[in-house]
Amino acid sequence: MHRHLVKSALVAGAALAVLSACGTGSGERPSEARGTEVAVPAPPEKKPVKGLPGMPPVLDPEDVYAADRPDKLSPVVKDFPSRVYVPNTESDTVTVIDPKTYEVTETIRVGRQPQHVVPSWDLKTLWVNNNRGHTLTPIDPKTGRAGKDVEVHDPYNLYFTPNGRYAVVMASLDRELVFRDPQTMKVKKTVPVSCYGVNHADFSLDGRYFIVSCEFSGELLKVDTEKMEVVGHQRLPFEGAMPQDVKVSPDGKRFYIADMMAHGMWVLDGDTFTEPTLMPTGKGCHGLYVSRDSREMYVTNRGEGTISVFDFTQGRLTKKWKLPDGGSPDMGGVSADGKVLWLSGRYDGEVYAVDTRTGIQLARIPVGSGPHGLAVYPQPGRYSLGHTGIFR
Repeated sequence: MHRHLVKSALVAGAALAVLSACGTGSGERPSEARGTEVAVPAPPEKKPVKGLPGMPPVLDPEDVYAADRPDKLSPVVKDFPSRVYVPNTESDTVTVIDPKTYEVTETIRVGRQPQHVVPSWDLKTLWVNNNRGHTLTPIDPKTGRAGKDVEVHDPYNLYFTPNGRYAVVMASLDRELVFRDPQTMKVKKTVPVSCYGVNHADFSLDGRYFIVSCEFSGELLKVDTEKMEVVGHQRLPFEGAMPQDVKVSPDGKRFYIADMMAHGMWVLDGDTFTEPTLMPTGKGCHGLYVSRDSREMYVTNRGEGTISVFDFTQGRLTKKWKLPDGGSPDMGGVSADGKVLWLSGRYDGEVYAVDTRTGIQLARIPVGSGPHGLAVYPQPGRYSLGHTGIFR
C-alpha cells in the first residue's frame, strides 16, 4: 500500500509539472512570462565623420550617397526643367534632350572640343568644358540659356572641393591640377603633376583627399584637399593601362577606377593607397554610375557596347546588358527617379536611354559628333563635386 501511494504521488507530481510547464498552451517559458518584454540590444551608434573643414556634414557614415535618393531634389533645383545635356566634342555644340519625350529641344553652340557638362558646387550653373577652346561656357539650367564664356586654359574636366571653396580644373595636357575660385574661375593655386592626362577623380567619405586617374601614363594620384598637394603617386600594375572614371564605394572604403585598356575596374583602398586589384568587366571599361539606392554601380564597356552591373554588398558583377545593334557607351548619369541610365555613344553620334531595372534600351537618340560627358540635370543631392554629376 505504501509503495502504491508513493507511485501515485509521483505520477500526480509529474502531471502537475507538465501542466505548469505548458501553462495555457502558448509555449511560453518561465523566463518569458506573459506581459514581460525581451530586451533588444540597441543598434551600434554610428560614429560621426570628421569631414573637411567647411564641408556639409556627412548624412550617413555608411553611405556617402545618402543624399542622392530618388527625386530628393534640393530646393535650389526643384523647379528646373529636367533635361539631358550632351557635349559633342567634334561638333562644338551641346545637344539638349527632353528625357520625357526623348526629343532634342535645342542645340547650343559652344567653344572648341567640349568634353563634359559639369554641375557647379552650388547647383546653380552647368559648366561646359571647352577643352581646346580654353574656355568654360556657363549654362543656366533654369532657362537653358548659355552665358558669356570664361577663359580657363585646358579645361578637360572640372571638379569642386566638398566645402565648395575651390573648383579644380583637370588640365590634362598642361599636366596640372588648377585650384580656382568656383564663381569667377580665377586661379588660386596651380599644382604641377608628374603624370600624363589627369582627367577623372572622386573624393573620400570625409572629403579630406581625392583620387585622380592619369589616362596617358597609367598612373593614380592621391591629393590632400585642404593642403592642395599631391601626397601619393603610383603606377598601375598593367602594361598600357588607361584609367578613366573614378567612384568611391558607398561606405567610403574603396575606390573603383575604370580602365579601358585593362578592360575592367581597379579596386583601391584609398586610405592606405596600396596596389589595387583588377576586376574584369568588359572591353573598354569607361564610365561608373551609382544607383539611387546605393546598392549597384553601372559600368560602361565602351569597346563592346555593354553595361556591367556591380553589386556593392556582394562585391561582384551580377549582370551584363548589351545594347541592341551595338554602340559605344561612354559617360552619362542616372535620372532623378533612378529609373533610367543615360549614356553618350562616343563613336556613334548618339545617346542611349537604358532601363535600370531590366537593362532594356528605351531610346537611341541621334546627336552631334563625338558625344562625351553628358549631364542629366537636375539630380538629387545637396551639392555637386563636379564631373557629369557626383552629388553628396
